[in-house]
Amino acid sequence: MRQAGSVTDLAEPLVLRRGPSWRNRLMLAPLTNTQSHLDGTLSEDEIRWLVARARGGFGLVMTAAAYVSRAGNAWAGQLGVSDDAHLPGLERLAREIKEHGAVSSVQLHHAGKRADTTVSGMPLVSAYDEPAKEARALTTGEVEQVIEDFAAAARRAERAGFDGAEIHGAHGYLLTQFLEPRNTRTDGWGGDLAGRARIVHEVIAAIRAATGPDFQLGMRLSPERHGLRLEEMVTVAGEVMSGGDLDYLDMSLWDVRKRPHEASDQHEDRLLIDEFTSLERHGTRLGVAGAVSSAADVRWCLEQGADFVIVGKSAMADHAFAAHVVADVDYEAPRFPVSRQHLRDEYLGEAFIDYFAGTWPHLVEDS
Repeated sequence: MRQAGSVTDLAEPLVLRRGPSWRNRLMLAPLTNTQSHLDGTLSEDEIRWLVARARGGFGLVMTAAAYVSRAGNAWAGQLGVSDDAHLPGLERLAREIKEHGAVSSVQLHHAGKRADTTVSGMPLVSAYDEPAKEARALTTGEVEQVIEDFAAAARRAERAGFDGAEIHGAHGYLLTQFLEPRNTRTDGWGGDLAGRARIVHEVIAAIRAATGPDFQLGMRLSPERHGLRLEEMVTVAGEVMSGGDLDYLDMSLWDVRKRPHEASDQHEDRLLIDEFTSLERHGTRLGVAGAVSSAADVRWCLEQGADFVIVGKSAMADHAFAAHVVADVDYEAPRFPVSRQHLRDEYLGEAFIDYFAGTWPHLVEDS
């Protein structure tokens, strides 16, 4: 059933099953920014970008996707959490985020067949063979190693002083590849939905077993596209929220007001967000992301039943988006396109600006 929030929820602390409360209902989205060094260590630019969002009032500040093993490295400049060599920068980042009152988290990621072999130096792997991409299926033993890699990365994040971690199970990366119906493995890690979702549940359980009782654990899921079926993803979302090991679920909707991509009578009168706010949560908090750019958008998501709201591009345009939304019910973020200088003034480094302008050229003015 829907567990609708109220307008006043926005500025109230969010209490989770484990770990520290968030000072409000706003989370910084884990935004790809390509600002780390080629060895996965943090750069000054990436620390500056993230700490500015902690200073800007977000309840939870999360890193971009951080690879849990070198084979899962998706792009040059990606943050790593796969080796103790990554610890010094991670320790500094965790400390500085918390100094500004935000809860800190690392997003744990493996790109699978979407990795970049020119960066990782390793062959592409996936849940299944895909010759067109020169990707091969992981062996059964390698699947078990992936689970241990996620758990080891979470332990490393905890050692670095982070309050928690989020498992990246969205956007067509490795865990999504296991969830796809085309994963027809017959070794217990594919076939029916229970087999395809098994790795999700085992990664969650492995991290919970490997970390302390106060370590906060979330998960990001995509509800559709990337080969996924909406009905199945609703089932998976319900399962992970009912299991008791997750503290929150982060649903990446692309646009919180969109209708399901799948056209059917079953979804004709429902928004995509409704598929998830209607689920029983069993104490797990539910957040939504996608095209949130104003205080009104945030309040609307809470009124729809979300427990918290994840903000991406608008947090790039205004590092203090969270503080402004809490203080002003009429606040709207700067509208895109914005200039390169605007992004510099909001603490984005040149690598991040170049990546963003290259991916969404219509959102960045040449100045």
